[in-house]
Amino acid sequence: MPPCHILILGGTTEARALAAVLAARPGVRVTTSLAGRVSRPGAIEGEVRIGGFGGAEGLADWLRAEHVDFLVDATHPFAESITANAVRAAGSAAVPTVVLRRPGWHPGPGDRWHDAASLDEAAALLPSLGHRVFLTTGRLGLAAFAHLRDLHFVVRSVEPPAPPLPPHTEVLLARGPFTPADESALLREHRIDVLVTKDSGGDATSAKLTAARSLALPVVVVRRPALPGGVETVPDVTGVLERLGLTP
Repeated sequence: MPPCHILILGGTTEARALAAVLAARPGVRVTTSLAGRVSRPGAIEGEVRIGGFGGAEGLADWLRAEHVDFLVDATHPFAESITANAVRAAGSAAVPTVVLRRPGWHPGPGDRWHDAASLDEAAALLPSLGHRVFLTTGRLGLAAFAHLRDLHFVVRSVEPPAPPLPPHTEVLLARGPFTPADESALLREHRIDVLVTKDSGGDATSAKLTAARSLALPVVVVRRPALPGGVETVPDVTGVLERLGLTP
């Protein structure tokens, strides 16, 4: 009997952890697909493929050709188009699917959060909140801030950001995780007075929120895009294993 083939759409900490658990299971073949946006991804257990599929139709063809039994979308919460294509492809190929999404962040006592529905909305809020901005929304989509000529931006990303960028921009190339002490030191060193982040959730990048709280800085938090209707979601690796009928 051929092994059960599970495709993970990866790129997150949870995807890597899930691949490690599944690769150690007898009778399971696990393939993790990465979009290829990061030039040096970390080590991943099991099979790995790099690059897109060619939209929903291409992914559906791959699911059939590779005899995939189950699809797990464990991409970043803001990988909206990938998730939409995954749901359509899985439906077309009649492959069961689940979306693994870590829970989002929630403000606590002392937080000065400002909600934004998009990067454009976040940019519109900034002039009233501060002049030195720590921008941690990733290397893509910075064009939304490029027109803010009177603000100074510190942009942190793993890979060099794609232009256009705001005219007054410092780029910090760094890979987390970072501690609250690290983040507090950075905010002080660069005299940051407002932080912008996406609601990525999880602990790996939450230290900047702790640091901003300790310094009483305003934080603009971009909300996650809505998931496709009817899609099944789980919050963690254990949820995926339960959905697969595998004991954690």
